[in-house]
Amino acid sequence: MRIRGPLTIVLLTASTAAALAPARTAAGRVSRSWASRVAVAGRSMEPALEDGDWVLVDPDSYAARLPRPGELILAPDPRESGRVLIKRVAEVSPDGRLTVLGDAPDASTDSRAFGAIDATDVRGRPWFRYWPPGRVGPLR
Repeated sequence: MRIRGPLTIVLLTASTAAALAPARTAAGRVSRSWASRVAVAGRSMEPALEDGDWVLVDPDSYAARLPRPGELILAPDPRESGRVLIKRVAEVSPDGRLTVLGDAPDASTDSRAFGAIDATDVRGRPWFRYWPPGRVGPLR
């Protein structure tokens, strides 16, 4: 096939792609998540997440419901402004407070140290590891 005339290549940024993609499509989820991606630092969530993993976080996962026990969340660290934590929900109280724990208790600072967190503080659900290449896949 031969192309005649000028060829225009369009590169979309994550924010532009998010604006164009329907909210409920896989492309829309990836676009929303790309803007909320985070790198894992530390061993508190091993073996599910390891130091150096990069994950996509869906910021809309808990917009219509509370996180359930066993699910991963991204939330601000109550001890350090500007830092976020990935933890697993252990318990949800009737008043919407979450007890969160790391998967590696000996390496985790979690609700045992800082107490329950408010569900309204949750920033999203880590759902997919995209780095490193040998560990790519959905999170559980």
